[in-house]
Amino acid sequence: MAENLLFAFALTLMAGLATGIGSLLAFFTSTTNTKFLSVALGFSAGVMIYVSMVEIFVKAQDSLTSALGLQMGSWMTVVGFFGGMLLIAAIDKFIPKQGNPHELKKVEDMNAPKDPSKDPALLKMGTFTALAIAIHNFPEGIATFTAALQDPLMGVAIAVAIAIHNIPEGVAVSVPIYYATGDKKKAFKLSFLSGLSEPLGAVVAFLFLMPYLNDVMFGIIFAAVAGIMVFISLDELLPAAKKYDETHLSIYGLIAGMAVMAVSLLLFI
Repeated sequence: MAENLLFAFALTLMAGLATGIGSLLAFFTSTTNTKFLSVALGFSAGVMIYVSMVEIFVKAQDSLTSALGLQMGSWMTVVGFFGGMLLIAAIDKFIPKQGNPHELKKVEDMNAPKDPSKDPALLKMGTFTALAIAIHNFPEGIATFTAALQDPLMGVAIAVAIAIHNIPEGVAVSVPIYYATGDKKKAFKLSFLSGLSEPLGAVVAFLFLMPYLNDVMFGIIFAAVAGIMVFISLDELLPAAKKYDETHLSIYGLIAGMAVMAVSLLLFI
């Protein structure tokens, strides 16, 4: 059990710290590799959608129907699924547009002002974005942690998908802060800290959910996780991938993500 806990925490930490990778990419590249991002974001969406609908939703339904009966369990699964969607949609709704991580940015979209210390608007945008990403990452941390505890392979799949989509979010934090302050360390630190809310979500799940983790609680959490993952894919990853897209690369990435996830699940039956 202790090994499973450490593994689950490590996966969640890895996924969260991918925002730092995005921050470093912003400093060491002059242009955004749009083809790579389009494929990567599509791939991440494919993994999330497939694992959510084929594996997580089914596990949630199995758990709830065994505890509550077929009819009530099936209804609770659907309620949990759409409840997860409503939760992440509500978080999105109350984040100001200027700080919303869905408003993706390219490295070359921003040019340094002549006097970077005199541009509070950019600093405010970067700080809002860091806060927004931290809020988004919190439920993702709970999702990764609980999935990894129940099924390590599924936890790895979710962690990798989340890590991929955290990379452009790291760019979205670091670029405006760097150009507002001229301080790479400050930009990296804020980007890095915004990712730490993911392992914080795992800690909260461990402290407050673990003691009550029976079949019903597990089923509801997993149903909600499936809803959150599908919403993120449809509302964030695919639109972002299409923005970067040139020749349907995002769809090829989506199909590849689904195929890789499908084969991975089959290999471990």
